[in-house]
Amino acid sequence: MDPRMIISLLLVLCFPFTTLSQSTSTCSTAVTFSNKKSYTTCTALPVLSSTLYWTYSPATGTADIAFSATGITSSNWVAWALNPSGSGMGGSQALVAYKNSSGAIHVYTSSVASNSASTELTQSALSFDVTNLAGEMTGSQMVIFGTVTLPGNETTLNQVWQVGPLSGESPAGHDLDSAHTSSSGTVNFLTGTSTISGSGASTLRKKNTHGVLNAVSWGTMMPLGAMIARYVKVFEIGNPAWFYLHVACQASAYIVGVAGFGTGLNIGTGTYHTHRDIGIALFSLGTLQVFALLLRPKPDHKYRFHWNIYHHSIGYTVIILSIVNVFKGLDILDPAKKWKKAYIGILIFLGSVALVLEAVKWLMFLKKKRSPPSPLPEDKDSYTNPYGNGNNGVNGYRSHPAAV
Repeated sequence: MDPRMIISLLLVLCFPFTTLSQSTSTCSTAVTFSNKKSYTTCTALPVLSSTLYWTYSPATGTADIAFSATGITSSNWVAWALNPSGSGMGGSQALVAYKNSSGAIHVYTSSVASNSASTELTQSALSFDVTNLAGEMTGSQMVIFGTVTLPGNETTLNQVWQVGPLSGESPAGHDLDSAHTSSSGTVNFLTGTSTISGSGASTLRKKNTHGVLNAVSWGTMMPLGAMIARYVKVFEIGNPAWFYLHVACQASAYIVGVAGFGTGLNIGTGTYHTHRDIGIALFSLGTLQVFALLLRPKPDHKYRFHWNIYHHSIGYTVIILSIVNVFKGLDILDPAKKWKKAYIGILIFLGSVALVLEAVKWLMFLKKKRSPPSPLPEDKDSYTNPYGNGNNGVNGYRSHPAAV
């Protein structure tokens, strides 16, 4: 395998990822619920990891709906509502669900007073008919089903959706962060189009930007940078360029990753505590790696061996946590399946390349081990190891005993 081809391939892979544009959150009607119903239309709601599915019947003026929210626990309630008279929660006609103490999903209707100072989801009849009311919870996904008679036979209506905590077996007040206060918009049951409030659109853009930045940086460029350090340096032509390529790729990944981390802080905490905690850990470990570069001992320093253990351990930990957190982020954003498949494809490709290069590296190592060592020059004092950027003087290609 030509070393120049390998180096060029890794370079091409590393830097064009920074030009990716953000994706939009989409949904697919190819889902299966426990009631075996299928729906003709869906819209991915921009906040609170929610999706609305429906089938509209013009003849009856009704819509079979399924409202889905992910990231839900048994201590949460969920609600989806139509508001015939306004754009907020006040005056909305809501379908509410939560898991009760017996483990069953309790679903009911609640008409929220338009002049209510607080959102109290007490059980009451709606201003329009709702039939076939049911609910289910699978893992962290809760779904509300129902057949709604659209008020006034209108097809474009204001919608509101919400997630909050339970107090005993009663819905308590929801959070007031940007996600929970921007969960409203309009939906057209006839055309399948939907709009979101101004703040909701802003939150969606932030979420998509956050996801793309972190998938590119932590989830893709960081593994690439590690591959450059591990495999390019075994080729004589790659020395000492591998070191500068490694630093450039990882530094670019860190800078883009910090931007992604910042957008995440700007979005708000929400209910995604594990995703947030892993993100904070990644930022902290990545920052430690930056300081590790600044404090990097010389190859012949007595502490270089310990520094290598520290540097490699933190680096591989960052890569593993990054990939895990990218998948958690994809589950939260819930985009079209093609985006998760695309990222899985990238990981499979990188893993395949790594396996091939690992085999090449070991073949080169075994070949050189069988070969007699090259004689040193007569003037040993004038000898300079050209591969001093490696681990304790060892660069994966060859080393000098005095540098170990």
